[in-house]
Amino acid sequence: MTKSPESPDSPTAPRTTSKSPSPTTTSSPVLPLLGRGLLAGGLGGLAAGLFSLLLAEPLMDKAIRAEEARSHEHEPAGGAVEHHEELFSRSTQHAGLVIALVVAGIAIGVLFAVAYALVHRRDPRGNPWPRALAFCAAAFCAVSLFPALRYPAAPPGVGDAGTVGDRQQMWLGAVVIGVLGMFLVWQVYVRLAPRPVPLRQGAVAVTAALVLALLWTLPDNPDPVPVSATLLWDFRMLSLASHVLMWAVFAAVFGGLGLRAVRAKAPAPTDTAAEAESVEADYGSVAPVR
Repeated sequence: MTKSPESPDSPTAPRTTSKSPSPTTTSSPVLPLLGRGLLAGGLGGLAAGLFSLLLAEPLMDKAIRAEEARSHEHEPAGGAVEHHEELFSRSTQHAGLVIALVVAGIAIGVLFAVAYALVHRRDPRGNPWPRALAFCAAAFCAVSLFPALRYPAAPPGVGDAGTVGDRQQMWLGAVVIGVLGMFLVWQVYVRLAPRPVPLRQGAVAVTAALVLALLWTLPDNPDPVPVSATLLWDFRMLSLASHVLMWAVFAAVFGGLGLRAVRAKAPAPTDTAAEAESVEADYGSVAPVR
């Protein structure tokens, strides 16, 4: 008896496999991005907080002692001195610094994830590692480097209490200019994509220079900084270094989690050689139809 062509054992019968490719979704995974941003922001803020606690806080203590010495020098001779106890001890302030930076990092992580999803919404499945590095570099320039170049950090106790609101508004204005400037730089880079690379890079550099020049249209810091030049320089460099560390940790964690998510979603490779041998064995067991 010969097997009919329609028989499931016949070599001419179509073979069906139980595995079928799952349809790919094109929607941007906003919720996973938020989770990545929260974790990366928290770890980045923790790293910056510990860095500031170990290296910048001793300089803050020196600045506070210098401010107290200046206040004693301006006291009237023979007058009654009124001393105010600190509301929080220095140890409590140190812990509060770390907690505040962690909270700030988490908030930055949420905003970063939303902006990342909006920018890459047309191609959400690109390589997350270079994207995270480039996006974090742009964010560092926008909210840390550019404002710090225009309004460098000052140690605590420096400045008039009556100008705190004005100084905060000037710093926020510098952040807004930095963020909008980085968005403009990105638009220039995208729109000049068909152009030669030197022209595109030159246009990006010129745009960034114009953004920096625009920052200097803001008013100057109204308060003098009556501390030694060495102390002021060290404090400002350590403050900027803490920002660099925070964004470096943020980029590493955010990009690393993105790579992990991509690898988890990648389909498992099939052993084509084993599959071919299995098919050959199945077909070889069937006698040819005569």
